[in-house]
Amino acid sequence: MVLILWLLAVQGIMGVFDLVYHHEMTEKLTWKPAAAREMYLHGLRNGLYAVIFASLGWLHWHGWLMWVFAGILLAEITITLTDFVVEDMTRRLPATERVTHTVLAINYGATIGLLLPQLGDWARQPAGFAPVYYGFLSWVMGIYALGVLVWFFRDFLRSYRLNRMARQGDTIMIDKSLAGKSVLVTGGTGFIGRALCRDLIASGAKVTVLTRDIAKAAERISGRVTLIDGLDRMDEDDHFDIVINLAGEPVAQRWTKKTMTRIVDSRVDITQALVHFMSRMECKPYVFISGSAIGVYGFDEGETFTERSAPTRRNPHSAFARNCCSAWEDVAWQAQEFGVRTVLLRIGMVLEKDGGPLSELLFPFDFCLGGPIGSGRQWFSWIHRDDIIGLIFHAIRRPDVSGPLNATAPLPVTNGEFSKQLGRAMKRPSFLPLPAFLLRLIFGDMADGVMLNGQKVMPAKAGLTGYAFRYPDIQSALGAIFAV
Repeated sequence: MVLILWLLAVQGIMGVFDLVYHHEMTEKLTWKPAAAREMYLHGLRNGLYAVIFASLGWLHWHGWLMWVFAGILLAEITITLTDFVVEDMTRRLPATERVTHTVLAINYGATIGLLLPQLGDWARQPAGFAPVYYGFLSWVMGIYALGVLVWFFRDFLRSYRLNRMARQGDTIMIDKSLAGKSVLVTGGTGFIGRALCRDLIASGAKVTVLTRDIAKAAERISGRVTLIDGLDRMDEDDHFDIVINLAGEPVAQRWTKKTMTRIVDSRVDITQALVHFMSRMECKPYVFISGSAIGVYGFDEGETFTERSAPTRRNPHSAFARNCCSAWEDVAWQAQEFGVRTVLLRIGMVLEKDGGPLSELLFPFDFCLGGPIGSGRQWFSWIHRDDIIGLIFHAIRRPDVSGPLNATAPLPVTNGEFSKQLGRAMKRPSFLPLPAFLLRLIFGDMADGVMLNGQKVMPAKAGLTGYAFRYPDIQSALGAIFAV
């Protein structure tokens, strides 16, 4: 029996890793409406695991009660197999999660194999519960039982909330003026691109997505869309009314010389390819919207930046972001030479719970570990994802919108205020600061280049050209995101 308990101890450790790293941190299942059924199955399984851990550590089921316990084991196996099917139907599991599940299955199979003779002995005993004690291992099983019991209630509550979120559905922005328009999108599988493609398709546009991975794009983008993996497949007489460029290597990673080169090249190269493609098109697009970022302004806590502001060089930590965005925009601006109206979309921190910076904060805040980043005094120029798409549609419609366009909400806040409002929206405390030294240790130069410094950026051109923000203040944005 001791060997069985050791195998269960290992099972518990791997289960905690799978739950915390995959379900909570990486996949963020507790915030994905599509995961409602999976969370329900997890809750059922955790309830059964609570009984299994407590029973094997502290009491045995003798006589006919053994068959009840065997039924619990069989039910757990059935739920796990069902969970495997549901996972494959609703999401693509990362490699580490597949490996973890395989090891868990092997370990649990060995546990059951060793347990079967014990169950036979239990069946031959007089009916009743027999208390047992295995010292340290009994206490480990007791702790495991309490832990999975807590997650039993948590997963059921989250499943209920996810079902409510699914019934509410995503906000879809429809612009009837786009019906029949031909649109080429890069970065269509990304955090902004997925939602943009969904809304373009809903608006009746004919969407073509340029992607490196057609299979991945087919999974992430639903609806009538054409997927291509290279501009070399296009001819000069192919026509697009609108070209939207959102492609680029993710910035949220540790900055090394190699990653910084990839970040710049991934933006400049695709933009250069698009400009070259447009230069040889017989019928030019009437607008080219190319992504950029507010990092182009540099950092100055005492400055308010609008589209007319010149970049500042006062903070040396802003050099990489500033130079990257400048190189990106310089290439995109070349489209003007061919008569294509060009919009440089300078994007701030985009908020939604299924991606972007907010998704990375869900785990610590959910477990009451959230708070300001560094001093909390740095400016946080944010925008709700719906307003990013709204601004893109606005830039398409308005021929007087060209050049830089700040994609930020009109009411920026400090990081400390943002953390306070996020905690309030999630009904969690927000008092635990994330120290600057720890961020620098984890992310290197990216900590100072993105997280510990900020800019106060105002969307002057959006206001002057008549764009009305759906979420102008942080309270309304977070309220919409977390309303269930």
